[in-house]
Amino acid sequence: MEDLGLQLRSFLGLFAFIGIAWLLGPRKSLPWKLIIGAIVLQFAIAIALYSLGPTRAFLASLTGVVSALQAATMEGVDFVFGYLSGANAPFVLDENNAGRTFIFAFQALPMVIFLSALSALLWRWRILEFVVKGFAWAFRKTLGLSGAASLGASANIFLGMTESPLLIKPRMPQISRSDLFLIMTVGFSTVAGSVMAVYVSQLSGIIDGAAGHIVTASLISIPAAVLLARLMYPADGAGEEDRSTEKIPTEVYHSSMDALTRGVTDGVKLFINIIAMLLVFTAIVALVNMMLGAFPDVGGAPLSVDRILGWVFAPIVWLAGVPWAEATQAGAVMGLKTALNEIIAYGRLSEIGPELSPRTNLIMTYAVCGFANFSSVGILIGGMLAIAPSRREDILDLAPKALISGTFATLMTGAVIGVLPMSLFS
Repeated sequence: MEDLGLQLRSFLGLFAFIGIAWLLGPRKSLPWKLIIGAIVLQFAIAIALYSLGPTRAFLASLTGVVSALQAATMEGVDFVFGYLSGANAPFVLDENNAGRTFIFAFQALPMVIFLSALSALLWRWRILEFVVKGFAWAFRKTLGLSGAASLGASANIFLGMTESPLLIKPRMPQISRSDLFLIMTVGFSTVAGSVMAVYVSQLSGIIDGAAGHIVTASLISIPAAVLLARLMYPADGAGEEDRSTEKIPTEVYHSSMDALTRGVTDGVKLFINIIAMLLVFTAIVALVNMMLGAFPDVGGAPLSVDRILGWVFAPIVWLAGVPWAEATQAGAVMGLKTALNEIIAYGRLSEIGPELSPRTNLIMTYAVCGFANFSSVGILIGGMLAIAPSRREDILDLAPKALISGTFATLMTGAVIGVLPMSLFS
C-alpha cells in the first residue's frame, strides 16, 4: 500500500508541475488536449520501451555497447596518457589509497571526444539523420509542432543544445518566440549522446541498465518539455506555426573526414569545458562549505551546500514521488544539478545511492537527466547567438525562463517513472 501511495503522489506531482508552469506563464486557458496528449505520450513511450521484448532487449544491450565503446576508447587513452588512464604504473602503488588512482579526467571523460567524433560520422552517413527525421515526424503529428520546432526538438535526443539548432539555422531568424522558447526548453531537458556514457559510468554501481534509462529519460522528457514550454510561452496565434516538414541541411559535414575532424574538435572543446567546470564548481562548493563551517551547527550537524540545497529542493522531489525520509538527500542531488551540473549531481547520487531505495534512485536518475543548470544558460545563449545574432534580444530574454521549464520537464519525467511499477524495470 505504501508503494501505491507513492505512485499516487507521483501522479499528482505531474499535475503540480504542470500547474506551476501555467502559473509562471500568461495563465491562458489550459490546453487540455496537449496536456493529456503529452502525458499519455510519456507513459506510452516508457511502457512500450520496457514492456515490449525487442525494445527492452535493445535498451539492455546499450550498457554492453557503452562498455565496448569504453574499451575501444581506453585503447587510445592508454596510448596517449599511459598509466594516468589506469594502465600499469611505473611505481609501486599504496594499496591503502587505491581509490585515489582513478583519475576522472583521463579515465572517464575521454569517451566524450570519441563519442562526439562517432556521432558526427553517423550523422554524415545519414544514420542519425534518419532516426531524427522519424522522431521529428512523430512529434509533429502527436504534439502539433511546427516543422522547425519538431526537428530542433528531436535532434536534442542525440545532439547537444547548441548543436541541434544548427539543423534549423536558416529558419532561426524567422521562427516564432514560442518555438524558440520550446527549442531552448527541450535543450535544457535532454542530454547529448556524447556525454551519456559518462553518466552511465557514474550510475553503474546503483542502477542496472543505466544506459537504457539515460536514453529513455532523454526521449520521454521531450513531450514534457513541449507541454511546459507551451504553458509558459504559448503560440502567439493560430496558423502562425508552420507545420510543414523541415528539410535537414545536406551540407552539415562535407565529407566523412570533415565529420571526423570536426567531431573531434567539438569533443575536445566539450572535454576541456567539463574539466574546467568540474574543477571550478567543486572548488566553489568547498569554499562555501568552509564559510558555512563558521556558523553554529544546525540539527546537530554543520551547515553545507548539500544540506541547504536539500532543504530547498526536498518538497519538489517529494512531489515527484520521493519518500519524505529520503527527500532531503534526493533534493540535494537535484539542487547540485541545477546550481552546478548533472555530472556533479550524478556523482553525488552514486555516493548516496546505497542509502536510498531503488525507487528513489530510479526517479532521480530520470529527474537529473538534463542540461538545465545555470552554467548551461550561458552556454546556450552563446551558442544560439552565434547561429542567429539577429535574435539576440529574444534569446537573452527567453533563456533564463527556459531553465525553469527545462528543470520542471525533467522532474515531470521523474514523476512519470514514479507512477509506474518498479517491476516494469526489473
